[in-house]
Amino acid sequence: MWIVYFKEMLELLRDRKTFIFTVLVPIVAMPLIFGSFGYLTSTMFKKSERAELTYAIFGKDNAPQLVERFAREKGFREVALAAPDAIRQAIAKDRIKFALVIPAGFEQALGAHRQADVALHYNNAVAVDLTRKRVAAVIDAHNAALREAALSAMKMSKAELRFALNPIRLEEISTAGTRERMGAVVGGFLPYILLMVCLMAAMYPAIDLGAGEKERGTLETLLLAPIPRTQLVLAKFLVLFTVGLTSALLMVASMGLLLGVFGNRFEGGLAMMVRAIGARDLAMVALMLVPTAAIFASILLSVSIYAKSYKEAAGMISPLMMLVIVPIVLAMLPGVELNWFWSMVPLTNVSLAMKELVKGTMDYRMFFAILLSTTLIAGALLAWCRWWFTREEVLFRN
Repeated sequence: MWIVYFKEMLELLRDRKTFIFTVLVPIVAMPLIFGSFGYLTSTMFKKSERAELTYAIFGKDNAPQLVERFAREKGFREVALAAPDAIRQAIAKDRIKFALVIPAGFEQALGAHRQADVALHYNNAVAVDLTRKRVAAVIDAHNAALREAALSAMKMSKAELRFALNPIRLEEISTAGTRERMGAVVGGFLPYILLMVCLMAAMYPAIDLGAGEKERGTLETLLLAPIPRTQLVLAKFLVLFTVGLTSALLMVASMGLLLGVFGNRFEGGLAMMVRAIGARDLAMVALMLVPTAAIFASILLSVSIYAKSYKEAAGMISPLMMLVIVPIVLAMLPGVELNWFWSMVPLTNVSLAMKELVKGTMDYRMFFAILLSTTLIAGALLAWCRWWFTREEVLFRN
């Protein structure tokens, strides 16, 4: 068995594609991509929040106080337009980001204690609408000033004024710590990345170990060797298990190193969460990858052995990736929390456990239950793969 194992591993190590997907992608590419994406996202949001917003106002005489407030606001710059008809074209050409149209009788309506309207023209075909958010903040500040002025005229005390503005004040006291709040967001994506890397790293070697052997005509020679079928299956399984697990563990190690070196450069709650994640948490994440890699290795080897050719194996394994994504994404849905039921659902349980580890709220009884159930599933799949490999109608479908 070990002779076959080392022979297959040696052939894989000589393959440049295997090196790229097993070593280069998890160690360099993935942490670099997600680190760069996180930094770029944070930078772009900050830049957008501080960026200068050009605007135009029509009907200035109808609301001089509101016009003055926008003029005083930092990050806003007025641009003169000829008429309201030019608003759409000016926004399309990026001359202005938004325009306000104040109707006649605006001040009179406010003076009579009636609600007044202001029309906001802007392009909201964006993923994150910061323009409306910043304009609404200015309008809300002006509304607060108008409410306070109107109620102060009634000679109310400060306590009565606070009651009139907000009869009931909701005081929020969160029982979740900073790590738990940030981990709920970050922990949802971590299992998706790790499990997909584990699957993709073993995918190409799996195709070669089964369908590739058939195409090269070396499977018959291998079957004639004085090696029991069980040992032959175990050798090929261990190759895929080693490749998938090594790839995922290398990514965990590289991400841990990345967080350790650059973790202090993160800001706010993210920095606190990064500092709170210790070596024990990363070790537990790595431990859960062991049976998961065994599950992937068994399924991939079974599909590859069944396929007639390399092309057919690739076509059959590609939909498998979609099936794997479903239970992983299921762990991100609201209401799906780690309990005794979800701890028995394959892949979803691992995804939920990883999220709980990042949040720092892991129930260790659940952790061992997940390890046990995942290990049993991996063992059952390996037994099925071994039985599948002994069937002549599967090995020689041609």
